[in-house]
Amino acid sequence: MRAALYTGNSTIVVEERPPVPPGPCEVQIDVAYTGICGTDLHILHGSMDDRVRIPQTIGHEMSGHVAALGTDVADLTVGTPVTVMPLRWCGACPACLAGHHHICHRLTFIGIDSAGAMQQRWTVPADVVVPLPADLPLTHGALVEPTAVAVHDVRRADLHAGAKAVVIGGGPIGVLIALVARSVGADVVLMEVDTRRRAIAGELGIRTLDPARDNPTGEVAAWTGGAGAAVAFEVSGSAAGIATAVELLAVRGRLVVVGLHSQQREIDLFRFFWRELTMVGARVYQRDDYDTAIDLLRAGEVGAETLITHVEPLANAAAAFDALRGGGGVMKVLIDCRATS
Repeated sequence: MRAALYTGNSTIVVEERPPVPPGPCEVQIDVAYTGICGTDLHILHGSMDDRVRIPQTIGHEMSGHVAALGTDVADLTVGTPVTVMPLRWCGACPACLAGHHHICHRLTFIGIDSAGAMQQRWTVPADVVVPLPADLPLTHGALVEPTAVAVHDVRRADLHAGAKAVVIGGGPIGVLIALVARSVGADVVLMEVDTRRRAIAGELGIRTLDPARDNPTGEVAAWTGGAGAAVAFEVSGSAAGIATAVELLAVRGRLVVVGLHSQQREIDLFRFFWRELTMVGARVYQRDDYDTAIDLLRAGEVGAETLITHVEPLANAAAAFDALRGGGGVMKVLIDCRATS
C-alpha cells in the first residue's frame, strides 16, 4: 500500500509500506479521504518533532470503510463507513478521574504520537472508531473531526440563541465555528484578512469583516448597539487577534481561546477586571461533540462542498501541503487515499 510520511526537514514522501494487520481489539480501515489541518502543518514545519517518530505517517481528519477486524471486536462489521476520534486517554490521571478524558494528562493523539491516516490502510484501536451514516458522503465524513472541534468550542462558549459572537480568524476552524454558532441561533461576524477566505465564508452566508481595512471596534459597536459581543472566539493564534477579541467583548463577555499560541501574549487584564470578562480554553472534543458534528454534516448545516476547495490523490500529498502553505484561496484540502485513485 502507499502512505505519505513526514520525514523531517519540511518534507513529505509517498512510498510503499506494508499494511499493519489488526490485532486484538483493533480495526483496519480502508481510508477514503484524509484532511490536512493546521496541526499537520505544524508537524511539517518541525514544531512537533519531539512527539512525532520520524519517519511517520500523519493525518487524523479522515473517513473510510472497515476493511478487517481483529479479535474481540464485536460492534463493527466489515464495510461499515467510519471515521476516527483520534484520542486515547489513561483513565487514571486527575483529569480522567474528574471525567475530562479528552484533556487527559497523558493524552495520546493518534496521527501525532502514533501513525496517522494518510495511507491506504490504517489500523487503529477499535474504541476510537466512529460509525458514519451510510448516506453521508465520505468527503463530508472527513470533516467530522474539525467540525467536532468547532462544536466543542461553541459549547465551551456557552453560546445561546440570539447572542452576538465574533470569530477572529477565517480558516477552516474559524468558518466551522461560525457555522456551528449559527446553528444554535447565534448572530455571528467573522473577521479575516484574506480576501478569498472571506469570500468562501460569504458564500456560506456568514457576515465578514476585514480587520485590516474595516474598523472592528466601530463595526461591532454599531452591530451590538454599543454593548459589545457576548463571545469572541480567537482562532488566528496571533497577538493582534487576542487584543482585538478582548477589545470587542461586552460586559461579562467570554473570550474563547481556540488558536494555538506558541508564545506568551500580553492581555489587557485591566479590561478583564473592569468588564468582568471570562477567558476559556477550548481543546479538541468529546464523543458527544462527534455525534453532533455528524448530525450537522448530515443535515447540510456545515457547507462541506464549499469548504472543500481541493481534493488531491495520495501521490500528490507533498504538493497538496505546499498548496496549503502557500494560501491562494485554499481552504480545506483532502487527500484521496483510495486504492483506485
